[in-house]
Amino acid sequence: MSEAEYPADREPEQSRPPAAVTPADAADAARLVAFGLQPKLLPARDAEYAELIRRHREDPAFARLADAVAAGLGLIVLEVSPRAGMAVAAAEDSVFAVRMGDYSRRAASDSTDRFLHGLAHLAVAAMAFPRPADLADDGYIGRITVNGVDAFVRQACRRLEERAEEAGENTDPATDAPGLEAAWRVYARRSATGATKDARRLAGSTTGIVGKAVSFLVDSGFLQRTGDESGGTYRTTARYQLQVRDLAGSAAMAELLELGVVPVGDGSATLLPPDDGADLDLVADAGLPFHS
Repeated sequence: MSEAEYPADREPEQSRPPAAVTPADAADAARLVAFGLQPKLLPARDAEYAELIRRHREDPAFARLADAVAAGLGLIVLEVSPRAGMAVAAAEDSVFAVRMGDYSRRAASDSTDRFLHGLAHLAVAAMAFPRPADLADDGYIGRITVNGVDAFVRQACRRLEERAEEAGENTDPATDAPGLEAAWRVYARRSATGATKDARRLAGSTTGIVGKAVSFLVDSGFLQRTGDESGGTYRTTARYQLQVRDLAGSAAMAELLELGVVPVGDGSATLLPPDDGADLDLVADAGLPFHS
């Protein structure tokens, strides 16, 4: 029997082991992760980034290496694609984590204002992707305005107040109450723009809080500013869509959806109609988005 011939019952030889990882491969993988940590950079704007994205998608060994580098840095890879680049989210214990508490403490010294900043971020996410189908569609681009988000939150506050009155609950301020029930009392009583003679947007006003939130999202590569109308107009990025997909299952988002201001996440791609004859008392030039 020649060396090339084998009995039918003999196991075939194992495939050759994968080639050893070279220092150059490790450097390329780390370089890709470094690109991913630049939230405003897209592969379409950098040839090296685009090539590393292509390699990640076509070379499984390189993809595993790059993902391992990201994991070692406490990063979660959400997606690697030409549209989003290497989109990563920081785990809670990662040195790259930007915690909402840290952001809100920088944005406001008062604990009540910090709570309102969190509500503003929740409202931006809900308005940017108001239907389940919007989050599922990779080609969908959400559009929001500062005044529109403020009007949306005030509408939610009105729903919460009506619900409290129907239940016979005390509607006086109670900032130590949990969840959205505490927020609406504070938000509804806060001035939308401030008390300056020229109605400039003050940092402690509700539109000021929303403006701070969207500025943070722009700096993080989640939103792109498109104009100055309605307090500032913005469009979403692929990275933000990936982030909101994770947020969609949170208790706070579920509580906001249950108000009926935005659609319930039941998989249907429809918007809930307003109550017949409802007077929403929206602020002027709210710029609420309509999605076809």
